Amino acid sequence: MLEQHHKSQRRGFYVKMNLFHHKHAYNYNYKLNQHFTSYKWLLWLSLSLYFFTSFFTTQTTSQSHHVAPRTLNNMKVFIYELPSKYNTDWLTNQRCSTHLFASEVAIHRALLTSQFRTFDPHQADFFFVPVYVSCNFSTVNGFPAISHARNLISSAVQLISTQHPFWNRTNGSDHVFVASHDFGACFHSLEDVAMQHGIPETMKNSIVLQTFGVEHHHPCQQVQNVVIPPYVSPETVRNTLAKNSPLNGRRDIFAFFRGKMEVHPKNISGRFYSKRVRTAIWRKFSGDRRFYLKRHRFAGYQSEIARSVFCLCPLGWAPWSPRLVESVLLGCVPVIISDGIRLPFSSAVRWPDISVRVAEKDVGKLGRILERVAATNLTAIQRNLWDPRTRRALMFNEEVQEGDATWQVMVSLSEKLGRSYRRSTVSGELVSDT
Repeated sequence: MLEQHHKSQRRGFYVKMNLFHHKHAYNYNYKLNQHFTSYKWLLWLSLSLYFFTSFFTTQTTSQSHHVAPRTLNNMKVFIYELPSKYNTDWLTNQRCSTHLFASEVAIHRALLTSQFRTFDPHQADFFFVPVYVSCNFSTVNGFPAISHARNLISSAVQLISTQHPFWNRTNGSDHVFVASHDFGACFHSLEDVAMQHGIPETMKNSIVLQTFGVEHHHPCQQVQNVVIPPYVSPETVRNTLAKNSPLNGRRDIFAFFRGKMEVHPKNISGRFYSKRVRTAIWRKFSGDRRFYLKRHRFAGYQSEIARSVFCLCPLGWAPWSPRLVESVLLGCVPVIISDGIRLPFSSAVRWPDISVRVAEKDVGKLGRILERVAATNLTAIQRNLWDPRTRRALMFNEEVQEGDATWQVMVSLSEKLGRSYRRSTVSGELVSDT
C-alpha cells in the first residue's frame, strides 16, 4: 500500500506537471522561440564580429609586416651611374663583395636588375647613390680603412648635385646611401671618435641604410635611417648547410663563440674592448664543458655554428656583429649580449621569438640562463628560428627575391615615401626633417 501510495504520488506529480505544461504550453513555447531567436541573432552577431575583427587584425598585422605588393610595385628607385672610382673599381679586391660590410655592394647589385629600378629619374621615389667606402682594406691588419669615406661621399654628392637637378630640389631628402660599418655614417670604428666626428653635413638630410642602430639617442643615428643586417654570403651558408646536418638535426655544442676575447681588454689606446663583456665570458666559462669558446680564427667556423644550440653574440667595438645573421641562417639560437641594440627589420623578423637577450651585467649568469631556456621554451624558439621566412629576410641575394633583405629595405623605404619629391607633387607636402 505504501509503495502504491508513493507511485500514486509520483504519478500525481507527473500529471500535475503535464497539466501545468499543457496549460502554459503556448506561452512557454512562444517565449522559448523568442529566446532562441534572440540567441541566434546574438550568436550571429558575435561570430560576425569575431570573424570581422580577426580578419581586420590579420590584415593589419600582415600589412605591418609585409607592405601590399601594389605599394612596392609602384615604388621606383633611380640609381646614379657614377664614375667607376666610386664603386666598381674597388671590386678588383674580391673581398669587397664578400666581407661583412659588403651590403653596400649587394644592395647596389640587386637593385640594378630589380623591378624597383627606373631609368627615368622623373618617375623615381628615391635616388640611390652607390658609393663603396668599405673596400679600402688596410695593408697592416686587413681591416677596412674608412678614413677616405667622407671625402669620397662628398665628392659624389658634389658630382650629382652639379650634373643633375634632383639633389638640389630636396637637399637630398629622397636620396639613399649605404653605411654598412661599425658606427654607420659617422665613419669611424671607435665609438668615441665616431661620436665626435658625427654624420657628414652632406648626408644629414638623406636616408642612410646602416648596420648600426641603438634604442637610445646617439649622434651616429641622427639621420633618417634603416637598420640593415651585415652581409653574409648566401653561397657560403648553402655550402655549410650542405656539409652539415639539416637545421633541425642533432647539435652537439651547447653554447658556442669563436672570436676576439681579450684576456686583458684594455688596449694601448686605453679603451676597453667589448666593454669587458667578452673578457668576462672567457674568464667565467672557458673551463666550462658546456661552452665551446675559441679565441682564434678558423675558416670553417660556420660549421661550428651549424652544430651549436646557442651562439653567443656579444658586442665588440660596435654593438652589432655578423654572428647575429650567421646564427639565424644556420639555425643556432642567437644569444644577444649588447644592451640597447636596435636589430634589423624588426617588422619582418620577430627577434624576441627567435633569440635570447642577456644584459651585459648578467654575463656571469649565462650558464644558468641558457640551461633554463633549454629546459623551458627552447623548442618554441627553434621552431620560430627555422621558419624560412625569417632566414630569407636577413639574406642579401644577387637578385631581389620577395621577402629577402633587399626586399625588406624597400619595405622600409616605403614607410618613408613622405620624403619622395614625386609623391609630394601629388600630395603637396614633402617631409624633409630628420
